[in-house]
Amino acid sequence: FNAQRQEIKAAYKTLHGNDLVDDLKSELGGKFESLIVALMTPPIMYDVTSLRDSIKGAGTDEKVLIEILASRLPNEVNQIKSLYKQEHNDDLEEDVTGDTGGNFRRMLVVLLQASRQQGIQEDLIQSDAQALLAAGEQKYGTDEGQFITILGNRSNAHLRRVFDEYRKISGYEIEESIQRETSGTLQEVLLAVVKCARGVPGYFAESLYNAMKGSGTDDQKLIRIMVSRSEVDMMDIRAEFRKRFATSLHKTIQGDTSGDYRKALLLLCGGDDA
Repeated sequence: FNAQRQEIKAAYKTLHGNDLVDDLKSELGGKFESLIVALMTPPIMYDVTSLRDSIKGAGTDEKVLIEILASRLPNEVNQIKSLYKQEHNDDLEEDVTGDTGGNFRRMLVVLLQASRQQGIQEDLIQSDAQALLAAGEQKYGTDEGQFITILGNRSNAHLRRVFDEYRKISGYEIEESIQRETSGTLQEVLLAVVKCARGVPGYFAESLYNAMKGSGTDDQKLIRIMVSRSEVDMMDIRAEFRKRFATSLHKTIQGDTSGDYRKALLLLCGGDDA
C-alpha cells in the first residue's frame, strides 16, 4: 500500500541519510523508473505532479487535465488544489486558465470548483434532458454553456437518469450528440465527464485499452492509471475491461510490455480474469 511505501521511505532516510527516490532514480532508468517513482509518491501528490507537468511542460497536455479533473471526487479535487498551492505556491485554477481557452477552459473551471451537487433532483431530470436537446440537436449551432452547466454540476447518479431521459426524448445517446455538436478538447472533456458519470471504472478500462491498442503504447497514461487506481477501483476496472474487450487487462499488459516494467504492472493489476 502507498502508506507503507511512505513509511519505507522515511525509514530509508533515517538509516542511510539519503532519499530513497533519488537513489532509485540513479539505479533505474526509463519506464520502469517512472513507474517506481510514481508508486513511491503519495496519491494526491501524484495527481499534483501530473497536473503540474501537464501545464508547465512544453505545450499543455490537455489529456492529463481532462483525465484527472473528470474522474476525481470533489473532496479529492479540493485536496489537489490545496497541495498544489502548498507545493508550487501557485493557484491551480489560475495555472489551468492561463494555459487553456474558450469553452474547454470554462468546463475545466467548473470541474475545479469541486461543487458537484449531491443526489438526484427528480424535478430537474426532464428539464435537464430537454435543455441539452434544445442546446444541441434542436439548435442551429450549439449552446455549449448548457452542456457545461449541466454536465459540470449535477451528480453522477442524477446525470445517469438525465441520459436515460435524453435517449427517450431524442432517440440518441448523449455521447452521439456531444460528438456531433462539439469538437476538439471541449468534446474530449465532455465525453470524459459523461463516461465517468456512467461509471469511473468503465472510463478507466477504456482508457487503458486505448493506451495499449494498436502499435505502440502510451506508457505515461498506462503508468498514471495503473498507479493512481491501484488502491481505488482496480478490481472494478478489471471487470469492466473483461466485459468490454473480450480479453483481460492482465493479458493485454502482458502482451504489450516487457521486463521488470511488465512484472510491476502485473502486480498492480493483480489476477488474470481469463
